[in-house]
Amino acid sequence: MIIVSGRVVVKEGALQKLRPVMQAMLSASRTESGCIEYYYGPDISDPNAFLVLEKWESWEALEAHFETPHLKAWRAALNGAGLVSRELVAADGDVTKEV
Repeated sequence: MIIVSGRVVVKEGALQKLRPVMQAMLSASRTESGCIEYYYGPDISDPNAFLVLEKWESWEALEAHFETPHLKAWRAALNGAGLVSRELVAADGDVTKEV
């Protein structure tokens, strides 16, 4: 299993505007082949940040996820809303990669 985890920070006020796109991203990703779990959650220490947790069956499933139209739309919306920082890593116990 591949676990993706991390934290994303956006400009003040942008998170509320992103919620519809976030929900679409969650819904679409959860239907992908190889997706075990896919979550965004609040960072209670920062109202402009959210946490990411994903579980994938394989590196191949995660790589396929990176090519989906909904991920590309999500990244465009995130960048357009004022991305401040994005720190995500994927790990399988042996290998850890920034994603």
